[in-house]
Amino acid sequence: MKLRMAVIGVGHLGRHHARILNGLPDVELVGVADTSRDQAQIIGEQLNVPHYSDFNQLLGQVDAVSVVVPTIYHHQVAKTFLEEGIPVLVEKPIATTVAQADDLIATAKRSNVALQVGHIERFNPAFEELAGRPMHPCFIECERHGPFTGRSTDIGVVLDLMIHDIDLLLSLVGSRVTHVDALGAAVFGGHEDMVNARFIFESGCVAHVTASRISPNAKRRLRVWASEGYAGIDFVRKRLVLVQPSEELRKHGLMMHRLDPAQRASFQNDVFTKHLNSLDMKCDRPEDQLTSELKSFVKCVRLNLTPRVTGEDGRDALELAERVITSLREHKWEGRPDGAVGPRNLPHAHGQLFEVKRSQREAA
Repeated sequence: MKLRMAVIGVGHLGRHHARILNGLPDVELVGVADTSRDQAQIIGEQLNVPHYSDFNQLLGQVDAVSVVVPTIYHHQVAKTFLEEGIPVLVEKPIATTVAQADDLIATAKRSNVALQVGHIERFNPAFEELAGRPMHPCFIECERHGPFTGRSTDIGVVLDLMIHDIDLLLSLVGSRVTHVDALGAAVFGGHEDMVNARFIFESGCVAHVTASRISPNAKRRLRVWASEGYAGIDFVRKRLVLVQPSEELRKHGLMMHRLDPAQRASFQNDVFTKHLNSLDMKCDRPEDQLTSELKSFVKCVRLNLTPRVTGEDGRDALELAERVITSLREHKWEGRPDGAVGPRNLPHAHGQLFEVKRSQREAA
């Protein structure tokens, strides 16, 4: 028996959910829904499946659904299906508020069905490779930068991009965050577009995270310093670099005073051969992350397994993201109670950094 599934919301990302599910051999895509009749029709006709403008018409037709609507509708749409005992994969963030997230988790438990949250970087092969290794992080640095796409404007960069790294941090460290300090700026006048946050964990681990959706080039990196060594992930290239002290260095340390002049002269060339062992891994696999995520959800529904990214995981990431947003709204740029505060009220500009050519001004 094929698993009857539908995708609710077939915009930029949802249409890829529908395309992939329609190609899985153990899934029957019974329909797609979108409040835009035209968009629903376009995707439905492309995939040769029924299309709807009202997702409620799919109730009774599906065994599971993928919810890819704007964040402000996550709670409403996901809860409708969960209440009917239908497992749900809901895109990140799980909801708009922690209270809504808790409600979805409680509803899924009452109905005894799976609730998975679409934190897709958990399925990045480079992160999967790191997650299986024994690391106790002491310091973590995350960067997630990308160009402005005009999508997800109902939320800021914290819920749009940074929440990916927040989820990865919580997964890696496995400890409660005791302190959050953040600052950010709203460049286009709406929600915050760039944010820097500092987290201190109960375990003593410290993490620095930056996110921007107004950068010219995409950059998604994570670096971990731990007792065991160093790990660096390039999420775009799906590459993992691992560095660890040699057994000799771990046992005895580096005794420079025992080195003769020739050994001292060649020391720099020996660092990554004799003293530090390194491994550079290109973590390729035939399928993309979204396909892996959807296959994992289908497997959880079929075999009644716990999803890799549970509703509780999504809730914890959202709760920490809310703390970041609260902190950046309270940040005093000039250190005075009456000074500029928050991402939308920056200090007065002293002037221009450079002169703009007349042709550029006219184009703008």
